[in-house]
Amino acid sequence: MWSAALCIGTLAVICIINWVNSWRNPRCSGKLPPGSMGLPLLGETLQFFSPNTSSDVPPFIRDRMKRYGPVFRTSLVGRPVIVSTDPEINNFVFQQEGRLFQSWYPDTFTEIFGRQNVGSLHGFMYKYLKSMVLNLFGPESLKEKLLPQVEQTANRNLHMWSQQQSVEFKEATATMIFDLTAKKLISYDPATSSENLRENFLAFIQGLISFPLNIPGTAYHKCLQGRKKAMKILKDMLQERRASPEKRHGDFYDYVLEELKKDRTILTEAIALDLMFVLLFASFETTSLALTYAIKLLSDNPSVLEKLTEEHEAILRSRENPNSGITWKEYKSMTFTSQVINETVRLANIVPGIFRKALKNVEIKGYTIPEGWAVMVCPPAVHLNPSAYEDPLSFNPWRWEGMEGNGGSKNFMAFGGGMRFCVGTDFAKMQMAVFLHCLVTKYRWTPIKGGNIVRTPGLAFPDGFHIRLFEKHT
Repeated sequence: MWSAALCIGTLAVICIINWVNSWRNPRCSGKLPPGSMGLPLLGETLQFFSPNTSSDVPPFIRDRMKRYGPVFRTSLVGRPVIVSTDPEINNFVFQQEGRLFQSWYPDTFTEIFGRQNVGSLHGFMYKYLKSMVLNLFGPESLKEKLLPQVEQTANRNLHMWSQQQSVEFKEATATMIFDLTAKKLISYDPATSSENLRENFLAFIQGLISFPLNIPGTAYHKCLQGRKKAMKILKDMLQERRASPEKRHGDFYDYVLEELKKDRTILTEAIALDLMFVLLFASFETTSLALTYAIKLLSDNPSVLEKLTEEHEAILRSRENPNSGITWKEYKSMTFTSQVINETVRLANIVPGIFRKALKNVEIKGYTIPEGWAVMVCPPAVHLNPSAYEDPLSFNPWRWEGMEGNGGSKNFMAFGGGMRFCVGTDFAKMQMAVFLHCLVTKYRWTPIKGGNIVRTPGLAFPDGFHIRLFEKHT
């Protein structure tokens, strides 16, 4: 009996050793990039999510770049991942979308954003949804409808904030942008609605980039609960609209309902609801983070603020009526403002990683990326690379003079790259530019407290950024 137990025990130990060994040394028909797979199942997930307060390349990435070079392997949330900090490889991955690679995110992200979210769809379905979104955020809509609405919203909120002793800027701008976008998307008005939609997104955001442990009390669990409640509100709204098809609201939901009614439509209710959810989240959270970081940087760099103010005051002086609204021509003339925005998002690195999945074995620069493995393109390592940006940690908008920074490039991927370049980029940049125009021409501000950043690995302001806003008196 003892000998049988000993044999079984020995066999179990051998199996475990073999399993651990195969985990640490994955099979590959070619040469895998160097790296460590970490602990079985857990991989290096804990290290990846470990908070840091650095504005430089995240320690998780920086340490492995020093040890292994610009391309290395790891394991995150149970999946083998190739991490690339090489601009050439990143560009290749983006350009091969749909051929060698496809958009992919960990299962935890899919749980959060929905299995039918736009980031998880491919081919014709992705292009179809992209064209739907451009109907709302495309150039014509920005020019004819959104520009004056964004300016009115900025002016109204800035005036309200100037009456307060202190404004937590991140929360204030997030609320402002959320309310504007929710009105355009679903005619949501927080003043008249019985449901606080934004509150559910707050719970969602706090656990979005957190360790994926779905038990009560964890940030990830709260995140999933926030999504569930927000989706119920959106679904209830959709059903109300379907029950009264004759009532028009002039919003994006009207357009979605028309698409759902069409014969042989490829749009389903589930896809439509996930699309609404992603648009609501993406439109306000990233832009409010970028704006908050911009105000922090401008507060710390008076020479940049002075140059920015000069540009916008010159626009006012050139008008026949100084109180008229911003024209499209004026917006497109904001050259230095565009440089400030590019420099802000380069340093902010709001998106810590962009994921793809290899559709087949891919040979590149002497390494093999095995079929089915994830690839994480790392924007911070590109944006803070001293060979691409002199003194990369300094806030220097002048470095963008004469450079085209509206699209993606090998050295600039704040809005993604390739065919999945963010469709809301123009809307986000326009919102930031218009807000900065309204702010620097009519107000000055003083930071009061907060402004510290933490990355987990996404950007956050744990203590907020509190400012006091004063009206300028001419």
